[in-house]
Amino acid sequence: MYAIITTGGKQYKVAEGDIIAVEKLAAAPGDTVELDVMLIADGSQVEVEAGEVAKAKVFAEVVEHFKGDKELVFKFKKRKGYKRLNGHRQELTRLRVKSISLSGEAESKKKDNEKKAPAKKAAVKKAPATKKVEEAAQVEAIVEKKPAAKKPAAKKPVADKEDK
Repeated sequence: MYAIITTGGKQYKVAEGDIIAVEKLAAAPGDTVELDVMLIADGSQVEVEAGEVAKAKVFAEVVEHFKGDKELVFKFKKRKGYKRLNGHRQELTRLRVKSISLSGEAESKKKDNEKKAPAKKAAVKKAPATKKVEEAAQVEAIVEKKPAAKKPAAKKPVADKEDK
């Protein structure tokens, strides 16, 4: 299954698990974003109807924000001595496609909620601290309180003075 999505004025063909670089999005790394779908294809079945595609969503995780390769902009006018060279690096966001949903609901969120519910465990009790551990903590506290030794100021070389 793949989908054609649109973001940043561009269209991308994506499938689950794909990693793509798009125009910078206002989302922190680790966040999940929803992308608009233009077309969904599943084998021989292609969905392009406005009603079906409007429900569909593509969910992607923000991996990182980065700058693209430098693009050189060179302006030149012949016989005028006019040359200008500028560079530009576009800010981009790397996305990992988590799922393509026909219903518009995040399938990964449902799975996470189902997994988290039965995962309750009994709390583990900590053993009481021993005397050796307490003594070591006191020694470290004393050692940390000592001020750093001051180094003497560097002596400046004295220039030899000649008698006149």
